[in-house]
Amino acid sequence: MSKVNHEDIRIGTLAGMNLGPEYLQQILPHGFESFELTCWEHIGDINIEEYAKQVLDVIGDKAIISSIGVYGNPLQDAQTEKDWETLINSVHLFGANVVCGFAGALEDRPVDESMPRFKEVFGRLTDIADAKGVKIAFENCDMGGTWERPRYNIAHSPRAWEMMFNEVTSPSIGLEWEPCHQMVSLVDPIRNLRKWVGRVHHVHGKDATINKDVIEDAGLRSGLPTMFHRTPGFGDTNWTDVITILRLAGFRGAIDIEGWHDPVYRDELEMTGQVHGLNYLKACRGGAYIANPNSK
Repeated sequence: MSKVNHEDIRIGTLAGMNLGPEYLQQILPHGFESFELTCWEHIGDINIEEYAKQVLDVIGDKAIISSIGVYGNPLQDAQTEKDWETLINSVHLFGANVVCGFAGALEDRPVDESMPRFKEVFGRLTDIADAKGVKIAFENCDMGGTWERPRYNIAHSPRAWEMMFNEVTSPSIGLEWEPCHQMVSLVDPIRNLRKWVGRVHHVHGKDATINKDVIEDAGLRSGLPTMFHRTPGFGDTNWTDVITILRLAGFRGAIDIEGWHDPVYRDELEMTGQVHGLNYLKACRGGAYIANPNSK
């Protein structure tokens, strides 16, 4: 993908498959350049082949599908594991090659004890993905779990990433990275991205605000709000630095806004916040593309 018209890094948003192609049709005029299409836990009764045709008909040449994903627990839920396989086999129908989701977890034991099961499930799924030229990207949300008792997802810690990528060594598996999940773990997102950028296959546009004054005054156990998930443009991250690191590493793909988390720009202000985030990220990307003068 060329950097002409910023085709190397598109800015878009997430859309639930359950919302149908009509949702994309409504928000496409706002200027979203890409969409990650998502399912919660299972695909359900969606006809993927028909849905893909409808989606591509709606977006035409105005946007792309960056990725598709299912967010369940494939290490414990056989249907979620099956749906991962379905999406890996179907992602080409959308003109995409990235499938995203949670890595799963054995929820009654520490993260490291999930590794044999992770290797069993994603070793097999990665073999399928490798044969089809598909990349797998793991979301980093902790879903309220801990190292000792993870929920849905072991891929919420760089320490776990090291273990996972040692178990399944193919470069096809990587991260659906965002600064928010690093920040709420008090990990420096810029330092983290510099280290892991080679494993980043998709980026979620989600930020965070860290209330350092509350942490310094009251600590993490006071019950006071120490941090918020934010839409880009309202949080603490320097997204210009994020995009610089991605481009210097040769990243090709999309930053898709993960909305519905901001404590202020939600409900009636949801799309207001998302479109602000869209325009903010486009500015951080360099603004409107300007062609170089012809040289002789």
